[in-house]
Amino acid sequence: MQIQTATLGYPRIGKNREVKKALEAFWSGNIESESLLQTIQKVEESNWKTQLEAGIDYIGIGDTTLYDHVLDWTFRFGLIPERFQQLSGLERYFTMARGKEGIPALEMTKWFDTNYHYLVPEIAESTLPSDFSDFLERVSRAQKILGKRAIPIVLGPCTLLRLSKLSLNIQQAVSKLIPLYINLLTELKNLGVEEVQIHEPALVLGDANSWKEHFHKVYQSLSLVGIPLHLVTYFDDLGETYPWVIDLPVAAISLDLTRGRNLELIKTYGFPPNKRLGAGIIDARNIWQIRSEKVIPILQEIVETLHGTSLHIQPSASLQFVPYDAKREKRLPSPLRNVLSFAEQKLQEVVFLARTIIGENTKIEQEIIETSWNKFEEFNPANQSVQERLKTLKTDDFQRSLSYGLRLDSQISLPLFPTTTIGSFPQTSEVRQLRMRYKRGELSQSEYEAAIDVQIAESIKLQEELGLDVLVHGEFERTDMVEFFGQQLSGFAFTENGWVQSYGSRYVRPPIIYGDVVRTAPMTVREFKVAQSLTEKPVKGMLTAPVTILNWSYPRMDISKSEQAFQIALALRDEVADLEAAGAKVIQVDEPALREGLPLKVERWNEYLSWAVDAFRLATAVAQPQTQIHTHMCYCEFGDIIKDIERLDADVISIENSRSNNQTLREITEGGYSHQVGNGVYDIHSPVVPTTEQILQQLRTGIANLPVKQIWVNPDCGLKTRRWSEVIPALKNMVEATKVLREEANVTVK
Repeated sequence: MQIQTATLGYPRIGKNREVKKALEAFWSGNIESESLLQTIQKVEESNWKTQLEAGIDYIGIGDTTLYDHVLDWTFRFGLIPERFQQLSGLERYFTMARGKEGIPALEMTKWFDTNYHYLVPEIAESTLPSDFSDFLERVSRAQKILGKRAIPIVLGPCTLLRLSKLSLNIQQAVSKLIPLYINLLTELKNLGVEEVQIHEPALVLGDANSWKEHFHKVYQSLSLVGIPLHLVTYFDDLGETYPWVIDLPVAAISLDLTRGRNLELIKTYGFPPNKRLGAGIIDARNIWQIRSEKVIPILQEIVETLHGTSLHIQPSASLQFVPYDAKREKRLPSPLRNVLSFAEQKLQEVVFLARTIIGENTKIEQEIIETSWNKFEEFNPANQSVQERLKTLKTDDFQRSLSYGLRLDSQISLPLFPTTTIGSFPQTSEVRQLRMRYKRGELSQSEYEAAIDVQIAESIKLQEELGLDVLVHGEFERTDMVEFFGQQLSGFAFTENGWVQSYGSRYVRPPIIYGDVVRTAPMTVREFKVAQSLTEKPVKGMLTAPVTILNWSYPRMDISKSEQAFQIALALRDEVADLEAAGAKVIQVDEPALREGLPLKVERWNEYLSWAVDAFRLATAVAQPQTQIHTHMCYCEFGDIIKDIERLDADVISIENSRSNNQTLREITEGGYSHQVGNGVYDIHSPVVPTTEQILQQLRTGIANLPVKQIWVNPDCGLKTRRWSEVIPALKNMVEATKVLREEANVTVK
């Protein structure tokens, strides 16, 4: 049996966030496009060399992107919606991503069950000619550096269609794409490429079996080009599609062995001896070092099952979901740092496992791994107090003392169509400098808090001048909606350089949950008190909900996600009680990642939704009936889980609705949702300032879909990434549109 190593993609942001800095400099007009493209080139070539030096045999290339890899392929194939066709080059590309005056951007949503966002293609009859020149140039450069190790990564046609909005039927869309892919593969063959990775993660979705005919048609056609195809799947198992997927005319198939039951499927149905198996045994989405005593037996079992089939040992997916290098984290305790595995460490693990399976002596390396884990377990004892609280939970701990209908009249009195924002205001360079100076010790805690209070006071004054009804303190003290809370909870660790891409130039540093989670002191009460003291209007207490904190962190692997969510919920429950005692009449507990964590197969939904919804209820049910609980969700589909969202029992939910063309709002309406809804009236991810008329049109759509008394007015997400020069006129127009609507409804503002 031939055993080699491979990768399916790599972090693409630069070790020092070079891509983000170059993008934002380009957008602000400080650098030219040539400089931006040179930065991308340097980052990707550095990535290739790192993988080459690690000893990887076959290196996936071509996944580096200016903004989003799905947008890249939409662009290359000429699948350009009509509203962008009068533009060209980078202006067209970035307008599709971010929009501009009079041209809304493509919708954005989550990439399967990850926290990465992709731009949703819109495929219609009207398209432009394809242009693969940038990709082919990238492949040519990679071949000069890597030789035959360079394996181009292409987003598969069926996955591209499955994730798109189509204005033509599936058969027509498949027929439209097949010639484009044939042309691409032919060009790659002419470059001397000996294999192409075609990524088809849609094969793990619950409805993949209904696409069987399309997959057969596509791959029968593509196989005729005569270039070996490597069909790559990840994020879950193939399920009932396995028997026919392994018969597709491809040279290799990659399976995720860290999620689902692909190993069981291999043992049940076998694996074709004429195909190579890509064994995704290194989890590409967590940051924990492998436990060799668990992983090696699985690989040995696979080898015994394959009976001579060649094997590639590799990460389960692209490594874009983890940071670059754990060795850079000098401030983490060594027992923790030594069991972390970022992208570079995962390359080493891939090579180590391959050497082990072929019989090379890796005994010393195995002993080092085992010793690291033993030291970590000594460093990380259990917290008995939180474990006892979990054991003594009762049914009443998960439900408000009064139902929604009964508690509604006791809550704050507001005008029709109450206006608010989602929570954050612009994180200006001044605010970022404040945090940096405090972190470096240049400001004392009292000096830092006084400076933050000035920002809070200015934001409260602005909101009152604009005429908003429910105010926020602006979250100037928060770097990130998850990191901020994790920094104040035991059991969390934080990196200095652990950045990963969320979308475009938006990067995050997910916290690491390594131990039991306990709140040791109030986390948000001081800032709430400052803000509320400055106004007679209600100010929202602002929290991030348990499932979002969990899903946007790297979780522990030794206990269940549900137990971790409940530990976080107990900490937030104490914070809700403290905010309420401090006078908060409105508390927002944001849960944007609820849908994101939904398993990719429907049969696993109920188990997940049961504990995920219960975690939110555990955090919020402590609130008194007169306290209004809000939540916020964005960039996801609600229709099929609307009853579970209602079971959260939040009084008000604010949603992203502007990029989805009101689809989210319609799903809520059709689902019979009975609580109050803020249907995001403009897209905060675009620098375009919406007009009063545009917002009014969005609000009128809301009235057409929901009873008037259920409607709130707000942007579709937080405003931290925007500039004040964009935020102020947008909110002014939002308030003006609301006034018009109130007048139309013959309502006098209180």
